[in-house]
Amino acid sequence: MKKINVDRKHRKSLRHTRFFNRLKREGNTKPRFVVSKTNANLFAQILNDQNGTVIAAVNSLQLKKQANITVAQEIGGLIAEKAKAAGVSEVVFDRCGSKFHGQIKAVADAAREKGLVF
Repeated sequence: MKKINVDRKHRKSLRHTRFFNRLKREGNTKPRFVVSKTNANLFAQILNDQNGTVIAAVNSLQLKKQANITVAQEIGGLIAEKAKAAGVSEVVFDRCGSKFHGQIKAVADAAREKGLVF
């Protein structure tokens, strides 16, 4: 059973490495929209990698709710509104190696509905 967990971690690490290699290769200057999750919480940030600053951040701890699909949709909407207020409309989506389904997909879809382009 332990071998399966090691394989999952390794596959996630490979997905994340592929993303960063592509980002470096393209020399992207857009802010990075980072969505990460734990078993209980969900975190979304918009980062400016050139300055090393956080433009906007929302997480389920701030909302005092445990992460699920409806909370993920709420987080996606809030992060898009904060990004618009900060003058950011285009971002690069970084899912931290997670698969694009469930809560990650819900955050992305809600942010797109609110006008964030990626």
